[in-house]
Parts: sequence; structure tokens; C-alpha cells
Amino acid sequence: MPGNAVLYKSFQFAVRIVKLSQHLVKNKKEFVLSKQLLRSGTSIGANVNEAQSAQSHADFIAKMAIASKEARETHYWLLLLCETDYLNSNDSHVLSLLEQSEELIKLIVAIVKSAQQNQTK
Repeated sequence: MPGNAVLYKSFQFAVRIVKLSQHLVKNKKEFVLSKQLLRSGTSIGANVNEAQSAQSHADFIAKMAIASKEARETHYWLLLLCETDYLNSNDSHVLSLLEQSEELIKLIVAIVKSAQQNQTK
């Protein structure tokens, strides 16, 4: 996995999201938003992983596009948890997660755009 940056980064991000979800449930007694965050945050890596064995170029693009949408949704849930005071947006761990989600969005969008351009050649 370390040879493939998007696979590695999406997996590491998913691990952090699982741990954050556990923290929200255990310490904040927050069950609804944390479940949404867990679902979307782990789905990014799952879709990136599925894209690696896509049946076609179009299938690869579709799976990576879904990963992009899930990354955006995860970023939304993180922001919402900050605005509702379940997370502290000044905390370095939270800031790091927000930055990591933005990095994943940019990386996956770039991959999708590149794959789309290569498809039309």
C-alpha cells in the first residue's frame, strides 16, 4: 500500500476516522453524526481500493468519483461536528483531520480529472 499514495492516505485517514468515531460515542455520547462520519470516512478508502481492480477505465473513474463524493461528505461532517461543539476546531488533531480530508479531496479529484482526460485520448 505505501507505493500507492491514495490507497495509503485513504486507509490512514479511515483509521483516524474510526478512532474519532469511537471517541465521539464513548466520551461525547454522540451517536448519529458519528455514525455518518464513520460511514463516509471509511467509504473513501473502500472505494479507492475497489477502483484498483476496476473492470474498465470507466469503472475506475466511477469508483474514484464516488470516493471524491465521500471525501467531501466526510469533510462536511467534520465541519458540522465542529460547529455543534462536539469537536473543537482549534484542536490540532481536529485541524489535522480537516487538512487531511481536504488533501484527499484534492488528490482524488486530480486522479479523476487525469483519468477522464486519458479516457478521451
